[in-house]
Amino acid sequence: MVKKWSKNKLNSVLREDQAHMLGRLSDAEKAKFSGSTILVTGCAGFLGFGFLEFLVRQSQALGIESVIGLDTFLFGKPDWLSALESEFPNVLRSHKFDVSKDDVASVPGANKANLIIHGASIASPIFYRQYPIVTLDANIWGLRRLLDFYSPRDIKGFLFFSSSEIYGDPVAEAIPTDEEYRGNVSCIGPRACYDESKRFGETMCYLFAGAYQTPITVARPFNNFGPGMRIDDGRVPADFAKAILEGRDIEILSSGSPTRTFCYVADALAGYLKCLTHGKFDYFNIGIEGPEISVRELADIYAQLGADLCGYTGKVIYAKSGDADYLTHNPNRRCPKIGKAREILGYDPTIEVKEGVAKFLRFLIEERGHQS
Repeated sequence: MVKKWSKNKLNSVLREDQAHMLGRLSDAEKAKFSGSTILVTGCAGFLGFGFLEFLVRQSQALGIESVIGLDTFLFGKPDWLSALESEFPNVLRSHKFDVSKDDVASVPGANKANLIIHGASIASPIFYRQYPIVTLDANIWGLRRLLDFYSPRDIKGFLFFSSSEIYGDPVAEAIPTDEEYRGNVSCIGPRACYDESKRFGETMCYLFAGAYQTPITVARPFNNFGPGMRIDDGRVPADFAKAILEGRDIEILSSGSPTRTFCYVADALAGYLKCLTHGKFDYFNIGIEGPEISVRELADIYAQLGADLCGYTGKVIYAKSGDADYLTHNPNRRCPKIGKAREILGYDPTIEVKEGVAKFLRFLIEERGHQS
């Protein structure tokens, strides 16, 4: 993310994205937000940005009473969050809070929350390898503390963020991957703190839903990108954007052959909001089915759009990461089946990768302009 945030100058891309998200929600889903207090853990992160910007700015349209944001602020409290609190003081309050250790009852208004989004976890491999126990604690002990607190209460929805990483490196016949694939994951290794804690978290959700009828829904994200990503995030969509903003060559730190489908964040967030309002236990892949492209193809898309949007003249080159574990247990392919979410939730992403990259770069270029 950019270092500064322009209060009262909402980025045009965010305006477009919020209109897109509203348009993807049904009237029944919108009605679930009326009169709600929404608690969001991990509010300072990538998806926390998207949730808070949408829920707070659309609070009047959706009838939301208040939004509570919790985060450890491990990487600092971002300027955008302070600006959003200042602009909407009667809607949003954020608190420095470690969900794996601190008492939820101590948070003002938490006992009134009836829609819960548990997104507190480090999702970038670069950073969760630096903080493996912090990552594990948020996904296991943080989730347990939230479930203990909210399961006895009358809540409308609880969203747990799992990950497509629970599938590990699927065998070829399991790609595209549906929700019933059991996974091919190592419990030992540099990614295990994330992958295995997400798997265990899903088991906990399943058990609490059965024992207490907690209306908890599990989302499995597939390679989200877009506004809200820190450009020092360490994942390739952020790395490539950072190179363009700095006028450097785009470096690929692998063979460039691993393939992914990349889901633009506005489409993904619409899916997560559908999961939140589903109101009962289930688990869904949230991503986009195509196109499945290589890292090299993604880099070329960034380079071309960078040239079109801001006169970028850099090249795509290959380099080697200084991180010895950078590629360890890195899946070769990642592509979801989303038929279950389409049928049950009405989830239907429409923003393909080229449009999404263009929107992400436009967002960053516009924010850079606000700083000057």
